[in-house]
Amino acid sequence: MTELPDLKDVTGVWAVADGRVAQGDAAFPADLGIALARAYGSGQMWQYRSVFDHLLRLLSTTAGPENVAQALRLVSSAEVTSRKLDRYTASLLASSQEPTDLAAAFTGSASEELRACLVHELVLRGVAVEETPGIAGWASSSHWSHHPLGWLPLALSDVEGCADLPSYSLRGGSHSMPYGPGESRELAVIASANVPSVEEATTEAAAAAMAKAVANWAEESNGRIEARVFELAEPLDVASVPNSLLTVGLECLNGVGKKATLSVAVRPPAQVWRVLFAAASTGGAYNSGSYGAYGRLAAWQSLAALAGSPEGATADEVEARVRDCIWHGFGADTKWFEQVAWDIGLAALAPDRRRLAVLAATDTD
Repeated sequence: MTELPDLKDVTGVWAVADGRVAQGDAAFPADLGIALARAYGSGQMWQYRSVFDHLLRLLSTTAGPENVAQALRLVSSAEVTSRKLDRYTASLLASSQEPTDLAAAFTGSASEELRACLVHELVLRGVAVEETPGIAGWASSSHWSHHPLGWLPLALSDVEGCADLPSYSLRGGSHSMPYGPGESRELAVIASANVPSVEEATTEAAAAAMAKAVANWAEESNGRIEARVFELAEPLDVASVPNSLLTVGLECLNGVGKKATLSVAVRPPAQVWRVLFAAASTGGAYNSGSYGAYGRLAAWQSLAALAGSPEGATADEVEARVRDCIWHGFGADTKWFEQVAWDIGLAALAPDRRRLAVLAATDTD
């Protein structure tokens, strides 16, 4: 405790905590974490951040009900509690513990935020939360319907069937990055293709809604975003979407046809959701995203706006609208895209084929 600020290496502290948990003493790392938060939490020195994260990971990723209980005690203490920490903890616990052991979160002192996040972290992992003892009662209750996550259904739809979820260990974690135009059928860009006249219909609210899933790239990293809506005078043929993308004046495609090339591919809704979920849940180059529960919500919010769903639509109504749209992924080697690892280009053609919504995002380290 007293020597922590002067340490050049905190692995010795890690080793002490690891040994105590190996001996069955799960209370020790929770006690240490709470004491450290009282002494150093406000300063946020690197030694404190490193040790606290290790203690939380140690308890959360080591299987067993006592470890779960102590992890919950740690993050529920007044010295450390925060909404972001709740989201992170829910992701750690759901990825590593048995659902029945996590029922302790719904009977003890865990926050409503942690519980809501934990419910949807489990849903993302295919857990039938409405049938899981100790969780079902809280998950099915109407008392948390006001919560932002209450909009989400308690079971995965087919569109969400391929979520890329992080894998955690005591020393770190990993996740997939499903970006790029994808593996669907490539559409050739034909200069002579007929493209109806277009009028831009982007509003500030629409742009913000479409960008929900990638907003963290711009707010917390080095990302930039282009989100725009276009109204077409006549129904647009699907084969003409690539040409439409080139004629509406997108900043991200400035330079295509000169020194840059455009790649466009039809994509199923599930693939589009997967890209948006990864962007929202795991973040960009310099941030960790919103984790699974809020990543799921942000992905659906972006999908809903891109598809043109009316405000107040239910999850089922949004999904039906999303399925009726024609989705494309696109990429281009223009100067706008960073061409590092975080590049997204998506376009949604509305069911009536007279509305084209576009979302592009890029980030770099």
